[in-house]
Amino acid sequence: MKLLYVVLDGLGDRPVEAFGGKTPLEAAETPHMDRLAKMGINGAMYTVGRGIAPESDAAVISILGYDPFRYHPGRGVVEAIGSDMAFEDGWLALRCNFATIKSDLEIIDRRCGRDLTSEEASELSRAINESVRLESHPATFEFKSTIGHRAVLVIRPKSGRLSANITNTDPAYVKVKGLGAAVAGGRRVLPCEPQDASEEARASAELVNEFFRKSHEILESHPVNLRREGQGKLKANAILMRDASDSLPRFYDINEAFGKRFASLVDMPVERGIAKAAGMAAIPLPPPTQDLKRDLEIRLGTMLEALPGYDCFYIHIKGPDLPGHDGDCELKRSVIEEIDAHFFAGLLAKVDLSKAIICVTSDHSTPCSLGAHSDDPVPIAIAGGGIRGDSVEKFGESYCRAGELGLLERGTELLPKLISLMGGDRAIRRP
Repeated sequence: MKLLYVVLDGLGDRPVEAFGGKTPLEAAETPHMDRLAKMGINGAMYTVGRGIAPESDAAVISILGYDPFRYHPGRGVVEAIGSDMAFEDGWLALRCNFATIKSDLEIIDRRCGRDLTSEEASELSRAINESVRLESHPATFEFKSTIGHRAVLVIRPKSGRLSANITNTDPAYVKVKGLGAAVAGGRRVLPCEPQDASEEARASAELVNEFFRKSHEILESHPVNLRREGQGKLKANAILMRDASDSLPRFYDINEAFGKRFASLVDMPVERGIAKAAGMAAIPLPPPTQDLKRDLEIRLGTMLEALPGYDCFYIHIKGPDLPGHDGDCELKRSVIEEIDAHFFAGLLAKVDLSKAIICVTSDHSTPCSLGAHSDDPVPIAIAGGGIRGDSVEKFGESYCRAGELGLLERGTELLPKLISLMGGDRAIRRP
């Protein structure tokens, strides 16, 4: 029996007046996901917990079966691992965004218009690495752009350790019980501050603030940004930082824990880093492009080629999250329809459901009305493997919640259920 665990990033949403009170998912034409819902069992879940609007890292860690309050290492380090950057305990890693700010540190756009190309970001990163030197404390750094506006910073002390017990400079995220969570933040870059009285935390905060100031000076007048300004685009003139880490992940091996061979097909460094730290085989994928249809077809074809070699596949598709952040309900509905037509249609045509279980769900909700993550429950549909269906007829937030699975209070509950449905109850031996 195979498990295809498909996670649609930011899929969940809230009712939209323009859609007659339906969510973008419920308003979308999704005959293939509907088929899974109709033939399977359904439910909904809080991926981390009630009242917590999780960042992607905490949510993914949770839905892969790890208690994020116990295993979460901070987003920075999993982004670094997923970007193939060196990291050791005692170093400092932070997730970063290229952003657009005014001279008074007011944030114009946290993602500099979301049109920064990876080529532009790479050129800006090269300038930062070549020109910035940290002098407030003995340390070196590596700054690496990843996809679009996203980047990672690793600071290496020349002696001793640094501490992740510092605040974010990005006002859109805070720490809740040690986890990164989205908030309706302010519109001004925040100073990084130590959260305890240790020298390690003080030094870390001062290094982060120094990096922000010096990188801003380089970016403000860089030719890439002058060119963007001339084209009527927003400058990528600042680096927002959040979710510091100072230690490597200490995940148990997911293959040993569940007695299955796991593989991952994921797009973003954060998911790649989590999958690698969990012990999953990483199946290479080209970076996502503006051609969603082709990207989905490539991912489907790659998964089908790898299918004989593994028992469980963690497949993470970014699509719905971006229009959710942009508040574009129509685009989010359209993206969901493309995923149904160009991924799930082929999946159902090629995979024998008597020999495989397909679970489709999400890591978190990104309601268009908020433009940010929320704690709203996400839908779950599980079909195949001889599972007898419940009464649900269509895949959607309100529909699935009435299904046999009911409402799961924690995302950690889902993967053990899926393994059990595969017939793997005796193999589960998580610590």
